[in-house]
Amino acid sequence: MKKLVRRILWILLIALIIVVTWFAWPRVPIITAFAAKGMCSSVFLAGKSPERVAAEDLSFFPISLAKCKIDYEEKSVTAKVFGLGKRKVVFREGLGAVIVLDKAEEELMADSFEIPDPGYSQDTIPWPLGDMIPEKLPEGVDYEKLNSILDKAIDSPDAEPTKKTLGVVVVYNNELIGENYLEGYDSWTKFHGWSMTKTVTGAMAGALVQEGRMDVSAPTGIPEWDGDARKNITVENILHMSSGLEWVENYFTISEATVMLMQSGDMFASIKGSKLEHEPGTYWNYSSGDANLLSGLLRMAIGDENEYLGYAYTRLFHRIGMLNTVVETDARKLFVASSYSYGSTRDWARFGMLFLNDGIFEGDTVLIPEWVEYMKTPAPASDDQYAGTFWLKEPEVENALVDVPDDVFFADGFLGQRIYVIPSKKLVVVRMGYSLSGFSVNDFLRDIIATLPA
Repeated sequence: MKKLVRRILWILLIALIIVVTWFAWPRVPIITAFAAKGMCSSVFLAGKSPERVAAEDLSFFPISLAKCKIDYEEKSVTAKVFGLGKRKVVFREGLGAVIVLDKAEEELMADSFEIPDPGYSQDTIPWPLGDMIPEKLPEGVDYEKLNSILDKAIDSPDAEPTKKTLGVVVVYNNELIGENYLEGYDSWTKFHGWSMTKTVTGAMAGALVQEGRMDVSAPTGIPEWDGDARKNITVENILHMSSGLEWVENYFTISEATVMLMQSGDMFASIKGSKLEHEPGTYWNYSSGDANLLSGLLRMAIGDENEYLGYAYTRLFHRIGMLNTVVETDARKLFVASSYSYGSTRDWARFGMLFLNDGIFEGDTVLIPEWVEYMKTPAPASDDQYAGTFWLKEPEVENALVDVPDDVFFADGFLGQRIYVIPSKKLVVVRMGYSLSGFSVNDFLRDIIATLPA
C-alpha cells in the first residue's frame, strides 16, 4: 500500500513538473526581456540606480523573479530567471534600449541618433518654456493645503511603499503651483511614461495632418493589406483603437502585446501580420498594436528616416519645452509608440498644457485647435471611454473619477502614470508612479481641486 501511495505521489509530482514547465517555460523569455529592457532604459537613459529600478519599475511578480547583470562599459543588461531564459538588451544613444533578437548585437550597438539641439537653454527662460518659476504665484489657491496633499501623495522615507508615487506636478492657469518627489528624484528625472507615449503619437499624427501630410479618413495604404479586407482600415480607425485587428492586451502572459514588445525586432511587421477580427470602426479594443501601427504610418508619411527620428523633438517637444523627454525605438528604428518614452514630470505637465490651451503654447500654434478637439472627442465604438489617444474615463472601475468634472481627459500609463487635463478648472495634474494599488487618483484630484479658487 505504501509503495502504491509513493508511486502515485511520484506520478503526481512528475505531472506537476510537466505542467509547470509547459506553462512557465514559454513565459520566461518574456519575463527576462521585460526585466532587461526596463533595467537598461532606466539605468542608461533615466539615470536610475539598479537598486531603485528593481524596487520600483521591476518590483511586481513575475518580473521580480528576473535577475539582471549590468555591463556599464558596453551599456547592456542581461537578465535570467533561475539561470534560464537569458535575454540581453543594449543601449543606443538617441534611440534607447533594445532587445537583442534577430538583428545582430554588433549592428544594434553601432546604431545611434543625434537628437537635434533645441537651440535654447531652459535655465534662463521663464516657465513654461523654461524652468524659471516666478516668485509670485496665482492668488486664491490654498497653498498650505495643496502642499500637504502633495506631501501625502509620496511615501515617507524608509516607510513601506504603499502609494508608490515617484513624482507629482500641479499646473493651474498655466503656472506651476506645486510639485513633489520621492526622495532622490527631482524636476529633471526622467520617468517611464509607458502608454502615455500613445498620446504623444496622437499629437505627432495631428502635426502631420496640420502639414497636409496625413489624412485620417484615408486607408492606411499598407501594401501587404491590398488583397484583403484590411485594406479598408483607416488611420482614424487606428487612432480610435478600432482597427478591428485581432489583439489581446495582456502584459502578464503570452499575448499579442508581449510578443510584439518582447519578441519582435520589427514591431511594425509583427502587427501588419495580424488578422482582421471585426469590421473596422465597429469594435473598440485597447491595443498597443494599433499604436505601433500608427507609428509605422507616421514613418511612411514622413518618408525620410532622419526626419522621422527627429520629428517628435523638432515638431513637438522642443516647441513646448519638453527637453527632458526621449522616445525609444525598436531594432528597425520604429518609435515604440505604444510604450517606450521617458520624460520628467514637468515635461509631462507641459504636454498637458498644450492641450489645456487648445494646441497653442506660449503663442505658438503647435497643434491646431481642431486637432485637440478631435483627440478628446469620444471614439464612436468606445462607449465614451476613449477618444483619439486620450482617455475620457478611467479604465478600471476602482479608479473611477466620480468627484472630478466631466470635461476631464487624460493620458494613461501602464503602472499608474497619468496626465490629467481639466479645462473647466484650468488644471493639469501629473502623477508618475509604479502602481495605483494604494493610491486614489479620484481623491487626489478632488482634493487638489478643492484648493483652487471657486
